[in-house]
Parts: sequence; C-alpha cells; structure tokens
Amino acid sequence: MTTTPDDRAPAEVSTAPAAPSTEPQLVEGDCTVPLSVDVDPSAWPAPVQALAHSPGSDVRPTTLAELTTLRVGGPVGTYVEATTQSELTEAIREADAAGTPVLVIGGGSNIMASDAGFDGLVIRDARAEVSLVSDSVCGGVEVTATAGTTWDDLVREAIASQWAGFAPLSGIPGTVGAAPVQNVGAYGAEVAELIASVRAWDRLRNRVVWLALGELGLAYRDSRLKQSLTDTEAGGGRLWGPTGRWVVLDATFAVRQGSLSSRIAYSQLAGALGVELGERVPERELREAVLELRRSKGMVLDGADHDTWSAGSFFTNPILTTAEAERLPEDAPRFPVTDHSQVVLGTKAAPVIEGLVKTSAAWLIDHAGFTKGFAVEAGAPAGLSTKHVLALTNRGGATGTDLARLRDAVVTGVRERYGVTLVPEPVQVGF
Repeated sequence: MTTTPDDRAPAEVSTAPAAPSTEPQLVEGDCTVPLSVDVDPSAWPAPVQALAHSPGSDVRPTTLAELTTLRVGGPVGTYVEATTQSELTEAIREADAAGTPVLVIGGGSNIMASDAGFDGLVIRDARAEVSLVSDSVCGGVEVTATAGTTWDDLVREAIASQWAGFAPLSGIPGTVGAAPVQNVGAYGAEVAELIASVRAWDRLRNRVVWLALGELGLAYRDSRLKQSLTDTEAGGGRLWGPTGRWVVLDATFAVRQGSLSSRIAYSQLAGALGVELGERVPERELREAVLELRRSKGMVLDGADHDTWSAGSFFTNPILTTAEAERLPEDAPRFPVTDHSQVVLGTKAAPVIEGLVKTSAAWLIDHAGFTKGFAVEAGAPAGLSTKHVLALTNRGGATGTDLARLRDAVVTGVRERYGVTLVPEPVQVGF
C-alpha cells in the first residue's frame, strides 16, 4: 500500500540486540556513540564524473547514445530537463494523458538502447540536492537526496559529513533515483541497508506518494519499483514501458554517525585493505580501496578506457531453486539469498530465504567458454570487457544491434551449457 506524505507510518525498528562492536566507542547514558577518526578532506578521491551528456548543456542531445554510458541508441523524440519537481511531474502527467511513452533517465548507466531510439518523452531529472533531515547522536542521521543527484556525489558528501555506511558503494555510476529501483550494491553492501523511504510520483494515481522501506520490496537488484516495468500486478493492472509506475523524486537514508566503516564483508576488499574480514576501517580509506578495485575492473567511468563504455555488470547473478542449483557443477559458487525488506539502520542481519540459492553470472559465463575480450567475430565493435567477463562494452562505433548480438550470444551459450538463463540488469529500451 502506498501512502501520501501526510500518512506516514512509523519506521520499523528491530528490537534484536546488536552484536558487540570492536569500533572505538563512547558511552553516554543509554546511548553508545561510535567515535570518529581524524580525516583529511583534501585527501579524498574526487567524485566520479559521468561521461554522458551533462544536464544544463547548451547542446541538446538528439540520440540516446549521447545519454547513456554504453554510448548506443537511436533518435530521441522529445528531450526535457526538469529542474524542479513540478516540471518533472507535470511533464510525466501530460505525456501519460496523451498516451506518449515516457523514459526518465539519470546518469544513463543502466540503459541499453536500440538503434531505433525512443519515440516519446525522454526526461532527465536535473535536480541535485542533498539535505540533512535529522541529526541525533543516539538516533543516527537521516539524509534526503533528490533523484537527480549523482550517486557518487552523495557518497562523497556522506563520507565528508561522517554519515557512515556509504563507502562500499563508491564509484557506482548513475543517480540517486535509480538506487532504490535496482537496490544497487557492491562489495558486500546494498542500498537496502541504508535507505529508509522514497518519495515518488505514482503514474497510476497521478500524485506524490511516500513509500516506506517495507513497501519497496527490496531484494537482490530488484524492488517493487522495478517490478512495475514488467509485472502488471505491480504496475496496477498495466505495463508502463521503460520507466515504471513509480518515478522516484527523492530518497531518504537513515544511517549511523561516524567515520569508521561497517564490518568488511567482501574478501577481495579486505585483501586490498590489508585487514581481516569483519574488521572496520576509516570510510575514507574504504572509499579509496573500492575506487581502486573498480578502476582495475574498468568499472569507473573513463572516456579513454573502452572497458568503461559499458553499463557495468550486465547480467544479474542468477537466483535458483535448491533443485536447480544442484544441477550445477560442484565448484560453481553458491551464496545465500537474503531478504532486506525488514532491515532498518543495520540493526539486524537480513534473514536468509530458504529454498533459494544465488550463483555467479561471471563464473557461468567464464566456464561456458567466454573469455575476457570475447567478440562475436574478429574486429567486432562490441565485446566483453578485457578485464572481466561480466561487462558488455562498446569498443568504439558499436550500435545497439552489435551489443544485442553479443548479449544474445552470451545468454545462449550459458543456457546451452548450464540450463540457466541470464537476465540483463540494464533496462532494455527498444528491444
């Protein structure tokens, strides 16, 4: 059920006791306050800049290739940049009333567009604002960011302001509006662990609604918002096209104060930091390590590196039933599937969903015979990244058709080898 801003229900808070912490702490009455460590703002890595067309440019984009990090996609019907909430919602309302297809974009990092382009309204949310909603030593911090805010700008500001928990998500391209839709995540962390609520434009009801954490249906790279793209039930009885029923206006995050990270939960990251799993480090150091790891994999946007002309990890890790997972080779990775819908402020671990197993898309692709740099044919302008097999990349001059051929080759190869159908993570526009 959706609610208006005036009908907000109290946030769900776990009463489970927190695990003992090794982080330096100060006890004040009934409140345990994480201590900070000294940080040098001048040493923080610069924010990640998107290479897509920038909002406010005097040159208006005419193709989706100019608006996406894959740099493919045909003509745009009508392009609008919204600088206020009313501009955004009114443009969508008018397009919906006229039966005009709508595509709302942010950083363009999660879109694969066809050469036919998009004959409709392409609207970009150009609002970029981060505000502190509440600041309580015991209760933590609530921060709201508009949907058009570049995600990595929010991460960098969070670290500077000692809003803990964002550092593992450094370097992820795109904007805040996409974060709850995809439940973006990396290096053992997900937005589901930070987000408290979302304000959105409900295209079905033509009004602004407020969605609490439990209403978002967050799961691995999934949400109720995303499901409305393809599920008529989630969409209120209809399909909405490449932009779903709910258009995120802003998101509120509830996090603890402090400059030390949560416990490191990703072995590769622990190795890069020179610490053991479960240890904590300053968030600034964690950000630096995450960005360095992402750069080594071509996952930080760089116009000179064609491995970054991509949509990031192109396929989600498959979630299988236990019976399906048993048909995989013994050495295939297997991970628990967790439910984040009841996790608030990191006060309890996400429960494991019984009967489901997550495996690695990269492992399946690699073991199905696809190598780094694979292309459908020699010299093709689309190929797998030269650094890992999970990213489809534009080697220069690729078209949407070129990338679709590569996508289909990988999907077919993995299905024939393992009986698993890989699912693309980016929104497929025009395919």
